[in-house]
Amino acid sequence: MKIIKPGGHRLFETEPETSRYVARMLEKLRRRGMDAVRQYSREFDQWSPASFELSPRQIREAIAQCPPQLVADTAFCQDNVRRFARAQLKTLQPLVVKSQPGVWLGHRHIPVQRVGSYVPGGRYPMFGSAQMSIIPAKVAGVETVIACTPPVRGGGYYPATINAMKQAGADRIFVLGGVPAMALMAFGMGEVEPVDILCGAGNKFVAEAKRQLYGRCGIDLLAGPTEIAIIADDSADPALVACDLLGQAEHDPNSGQLCVCLSEAFARETLREVRRQLAVLPTRDIARLSWRDYGQLCVAADREEAVRISDDYAPEHLELHVADPGYYFFRLRNYGSLFIGEETTVAYGDKSIGTNHILPTSRAARYTGGVWVGKFLKTVTYQRMTRAASRRIGAVTARQCDVERMAAHAITARVRVERYGGAGRRGKRSPR
Repeated sequence: MKIIKPGGHRLFETEPETSRYVARMLEKLRRRGMDAVRQYSREFDQWSPASFELSPRQIREAIAQCPPQLVADTAFCQDNVRRFARAQLKTLQPLVVKSQPGVWLGHRHIPVQRVGSYVPGGRYPMFGSAQMSIIPAKVAGVETVIACTPPVRGGGYYPATINAMKQAGADRIFVLGGVPAMALMAFGMGEVEPVDILCGAGNKFVAEAKRQLYGRCGIDLLAGPTEIAIIADDSADPALVACDLLGQAEHDPNSGQLCVCLSEAFARETLREVRRQLAVLPTRDIARLSWRDYGQLCVAADREEAVRISDDYAPEHLELHVADPGYYFFRLRNYGSLFIGEETTVAYGDKSIGTNHILPTSRAARYTGGVWVGKFLKTVTYQRMTRAASRRIGAVTARQCDVERMAAHAITARVRVERYGGAGRRGKRSPR
């Protein structure tokens, strides 16, 4: 591998001061409830309405402020997400197998009851994030989705976000941001019952709150700054590759970008394109910092090394600008979402195409995928057996328990061996 343009790889790491700060906030919120929620909302957002929850009338008024084209486009994007989530759900089937004579084992998928969805609104009003957590949850069968989004600093809310949350299926909508929003949903405050899973992206304080609340409730995943990796051979268009790199660089000064090229000539042309496009990019103040500190451009010796470099980076988003995408499709292992060919781009996945944009960052793609309908389902097992099978299995189980010195466990097995062992002994019917 030859490095053309070096850069860092920002990993999600808990900063000790952030951890302590969030811990103090959560403890205060837990003890003081809505009084602390209101205090923090005034302090951070200058926002203290009579109720943080929007009424049906306020929701209707917000939606009425949205241009018809925005409403139609949002519906188009959400329909794609919903259709894909329903298709995913169809792959999750209940199971029952007869594992041996008289023994049946099975599993079923049960949706959680309550989900808390956080829709970020910091540097950019990312209203498209609403559908990425709310729609899969509702398709999974979740009864109640509580959705929170931060206020526009000093007053109100972004109508497009409220429209997106409502159309996605949120049952209750709160204009509340940051750690207080996570605490409201996780602890259950006021008329809100505690949720079973927290999901959605946010800043480092939101991410740390999710980390500390994990265990009290489930979470989708821990996500840091966004990332993109691109594998490009000489068949690619350097201008398009540069365009897509900068598309992620504008997110945040800490966003990561990696471009793995197959020739030095292509890499240097891509580097020239990045510099040219940066000069006129409307969001160049952010993108320039991100590219300077976290943009990487390298040349792989061959396709095999390109795969190794990408898998080691384990990007949130991975684009393939190559003549033979099949080679990479069947070899790549670590990525959050894969974009095959120049015809598709990360922005499609972020906004409209139907896959989910809540994805693993900071090399978490080595061990997890992103949010999907299955995130909101519990796969639980069950078992049943005949008396004859219980007698047979019980004898083995009792001997295993004896070796482990778990006498009470052994008794539960032997009592069944004895109950179902004698000829003519009726006993009680085993559950069917």
